[in-house]
Amino acid sequence: MKNISFIAMAAFFYLAACSTEKSDNQQKSVSMKPIDPHSYARPQEVAITHLNWQAVVDFDRQQIKATATYKLDRKVPDAPLVLDVNGLTIHSVSDQDGQPLTYTLGDAQPYMGRPLSIDLHDSTSRVSIAYTTSPQAGALQWLQPQQTAGEKKPFLFTQSEAILCRTWIPIQDSPGIRFTYEARVQVPAGMLALMSATNPRQMSEDGVYTFTMPQPIPAYLMALAVGDIAYEATGPRTGVYAEPSLLKKAAWEFAGMEDKVAAAEQLYGPYRWEVYDLIVLPPSFPFGGMENPRLTFATPTILAGDRSLTSLVAHELAHSWSGNLVTNATWNDFWLNEGFTVYFEQRIMEALFGRDYSEMLATLALQDLKATITDLEAKGQLADTHLKLDLAGRDPDDGMTDIAYNKGYFFLRLLEERFGREAFDTFLKQYFEENAFQSMTTEGFLAYLNEHLFKAQGVPVDEDLYQRWVYGPGLPDDCPQPVSDRFARVDSVLQAWQSGTPIAQLISQEDLFTKKWSTHEWLHFLRHLPDDMTTDQMKELDDYLQFTYSGNAEILAAWFVHVIRHHYEPGYQNLENFLVTVGRRKFLVPLYTELAKTPEGLAMARSIYAKARPNYHYVSVNTIDELLNWSDESRPAS
Repeated sequence: MKNISFIAMAAFFYLAACSTEKSDNQQKSVSMKPIDPHSYARPQEVAITHLNWQAVVDFDRQQIKATATYKLDRKVPDAPLVLDVNGLTIHSVSDQDGQPLTYTLGDAQPYMGRPLSIDLHDSTSRVSIAYTTSPQAGALQWLQPQQTAGEKKPFLFTQSEAILCRTWIPIQDSPGIRFTYEARVQVPAGMLALMSATNPRQMSEDGVYTFTMPQPIPAYLMALAVGDIAYEATGPRTGVYAEPSLLKKAAWEFAGMEDKVAAAEQLYGPYRWEVYDLIVLPPSFPFGGMENPRLTFATPTILAGDRSLTSLVAHELAHSWSGNLVTNATWNDFWLNEGFTVYFEQRIMEALFGRDYSEMLATLALQDLKATITDLEAKGQLADTHLKLDLAGRDPDDGMTDIAYNKGYFFLRLLEERFGREAFDTFLKQYFEENAFQSMTTEGFLAYLNEHLFKAQGVPVDEDLYQRWVYGPGLPDDCPQPVSDRFARVDSVLQAWQSGTPIAQLISQEDLFTKKWSTHEWLHFLRHLPDDMTTDQMKELDDYLQFTYSGNAEILAAWFVHVIRHHYEPGYQNLENFLVTVGRRKFLVPLYTELAKTPEGLAMARSIYAKARPNYHYVSVNTIDELLNWSDESRPAS
């Protein structure tokens, strides 16, 4: 790459991605090597365009029995339809007339599952696959009543990103392939079903629900949630779903969603998905949020009681443009989703709460980014610090790090600072409008950037910029440096305490401006506590600031790192309670990592994990199993 002009390279890939005028022979040749290394699908030959999904959700057997029917775009007449499946039991395959179609299942590959290849007749325009999911399906988490807030009814939710949709639907599981869908879902009476589509507001008497998604989406945005769920509106286009016992708290916490939608539209154009609702899931949900269109999935760990963690809502809302509207073509281009989304999130928060506030978020993002780079460099994974990744042969989940999110953000912020906010906003708005409901490669974006920003502004294309930021490792020297006056005040308190001023005295001064600190200021405080704290110092802080008993999950997670590092035994029980009940991977990984640094800590980690593991989603289990080298032999004796 280094010896190739980035202008020529980017233009080549962009034009190649857009070109559809190939001969049949060329199409067959290309299809031998899938564009997306994480999908068996061959959309150049046959692509799905619409899904009709008929499903019955069986909590007793922990499986979904369904029929998936696809409309097809047949580009090569004699080519088969190739779908991705993982752990599904296929019962039958037929065409639009009910005639059986011959199919084969290929060999399974790690992470990838198996290709389902279906031979088509000349007249085949639709294909129906009857199948059943496995109780171990990676995307599906089946919760017992005691694992929910209400403790009365079970709960089911999905997590399809990155390539887990194929564990509950046979599908072309690539972010570069889009389709519309409709669904009919049967669930037990007394439960509500929701999807990433038009959604009901109330339970049906018979447990049957119908859905439509008229805008085309990729497979990773397919979503389903079933449980004892209620709804409350927060604005004309926004509302919150949650278990009844959490609904009022959640609706209060997210009362500003309508304002966030309006602020986003002011920046980058109209919201194209009609409704923006959010569902608060049980605590085992492995992420902070998931941007399923029309229905963001969110962790209950952001219910802080003071609306201080709602930047996550801004992030998931921003995905309605960056990701859902313009989507990374493959998981190697993941930064095109997340880097843009973090940038957009920061702009929404700045518009609503001011530059001071957004600069705190940016400073924390830079701290996270530097820590991730240090960790990846220590593991010898320098290539994973590039924005453009090479994840062939690996789980694409490996690329979901702070590199995509925060290095991507700072690259875009650098462009904003170089060209000016007005010019950059005009460019981004045009980018979202002109590429709506399409996929984008890194090379395609760079070609678009060259044409519509550099050349439009009469500025020479900076090829070295791309080499350093997109195709190069680490954090370039010209990374923007956020400045936070509010964090400077936090630093002054920390310095005074480390110089010997008792925390009680600092609390009593200036009517304790710390009472007005946001979660972000407390995180900065906790992240900069000294490494050589004594047990007495830990106790002093805890006695006056009550970190061990905080109701804020972000603060708890940051404090528990110190509890582990400094062997602060009064915090051990609450640490265990936290790890057993919270399944958000962002919190689990640092805490289990810190525990695993010593033999005693590793033993504690495995003891806690034995209790916690059944409560975690597959996504978190997959990560923590590897971190703790978990196996039957590593389980503590009962």
